[in-house]
Amino acid sequence: MKTFAKIALLFVFAVLLLDIAFDAADFMRFHLDGEEFDGPLGALLGVLFAGGGIVIAAIVTVVVGVVLAVVFAGVGVIVLGALGCAAVAVALALSPLLLPLLVPVAIVWYLVSRSRKAHVEQPMKPAQPAV
Repeated sequence: MKTFAKIALLFVFAVLLLDIAFDAADFMRFHLDGEEFDGPLGALLGVLFAGGGIVIAAIVTVVVGVVLAVVFAGVGVIVLGALGCAAVAVALALSPLLLPLLVPVAIVWYLVSRSRKAHVEQPMKPAQPAV
């Protein structure tokens, strides 16, 4: 199968080269502002302008990406700040309603912290010698 692919690719390139050799006048033609450039100069100018357009497009794409990253980062900071303010406002509005839930949480928090202090304050016993 690999040999067939190589032969097919060589055949396609041979047909392309034959087309260029027998129809060179039509192949190497470039139009710029109504003027027609033929031959190798037309092909060279066509490649030059096409390559220049691709370079300009790449530069424009990078600049647009940087600008969008900066703009969206700024908008993201503003949106996150607004969401944070909204969350604080909602929490303040709901805090009287959440008081029955906060009392058991506070009691558990107190018991855990008290037991943690009791473990920390006990001095360590000296190690017993092995018998």
